Amino acid sequence: MAPSITETTHETHQVSHETPSKVESLKPTEKATPLVKPLKYSGSLDEYKSFDVTNVIGREFPEARLLDILKDDEKIRDLAITVSQRGVVFFRNQDITVEDQKILGQKLGELTGKPASSKLHRHALLNSKRGLTVDENGKQLDDEISVISSQQFQKFYKERFSPRTRRIASEGWHADITFENVPSDYAILKIHTLPDDVGGDTLWASGYEVYDRLSPTWQKIAEGLTATHQNPEFQRVSTEHGVDLIAEDRGSPENKGLEFSAQHPVVRTNPVTGWKSIFGAGHQIAHGHIDNVTERESELIKAYFLELIAKNHDLQVRFKWNKNDVAIWDNRSVFHTATNDYDGKRQGNRVVSIGEKPYFDPNSVSRREALFGTA
Repeated sequence: MAPSITETTHETHQVSHETPSKVESLKPTEKATPLVKPLKYSGSLDEYKSFDVTNVIGREFPEARLLDILKDDEKIRDLAITVSQRGVVFFRNQDITVEDQKILGQKLGELTGKPASSKLHRHALLNSKRGLTVDENGKQLDDEISVISSQQFQKFYKERFSPRTRRIASEGWHADITFENVPSDYAILKIHTLPDDVGGDTLWASGYEVYDRLSPTWQKIAEGLTATHQNPEFQRVSTEHGVDLIAEDRGSPENKGLEFSAQHPVVRTNPVTGWKSIFGAGHQIAHGHIDNVTERESELIKAYFLELIAKNHDLQVRFKWNKNDVAIWDNRSVFHTATNDYDGKRQGNRVVSIGEKPYFDPNSVSRREALFGTA
């Protein structure tokens, strides 16, 4: 049935009690003031062997030890800049502990200008409430460590994470915790337990390049939009499995309550690079919508942006995990998705750092403009 000419328009879900009339009004708070200029790489990581995994996204340091980098703030800062520029960075066979992950996760943001009020995210489904209290070495886990467990995912989200699901795999593309008012900047995942056979790869896609694939007209349209990000699954899991949810201070004083809904600009400026990225796309808005447009328009935009992510393999990178490998990515500018093609156990520990409140700076540039002088 064709949509009616009187089709309803989505009301804007508010971050505050005042209705923003333009995306420009979604400015960061005073404490989250963006950097005046993009940060410059100092060259401190040049001593380590590295290579770009694809032209657009991904860099691997096959021999570097994160424990060595942790000793030097300049190297941590350069690592953060590299992650923000390349989207995701990989390290092989690392011996960092969960405490090392936490220190690194917080420093990546602190050394690149995140607000003092932004700490490490505490997942709404606490480890202790899920029966996940120790890591692979028997160390007690606190709530700033998010355990990535295939067994837990299959228990709570059976249809999405079954190896024999009939769902389309590309529906899973997302950035972490965008339902929070102040979402993530950097995330660090170390996989310590792998399936006995093959499978369990992770893919990342560049939000910078998604923006650059749009025509200038579509870019301007996207820059004027906001989107409501929602995650209703937590409430369902809480009800069906009797799991309590954390309602207070999930890494930022602004991340509280049990709504798990936030409004963000569709095009986001990364303060570290100064580059524009599509942010309102993928699974994170599957239960939400594009604000202030009709329902049909919202669905069309959501479908188109997801198509750009899922169908352009040249803006993606696929990583095959080995035991104790580590991936670090910038949630402001990349999407990722798991590959649920295995039956065995797959588990790791993730640290998610809280960054700044998302904003769009109309004076920011695209990745192609910054690197090649042309869009």
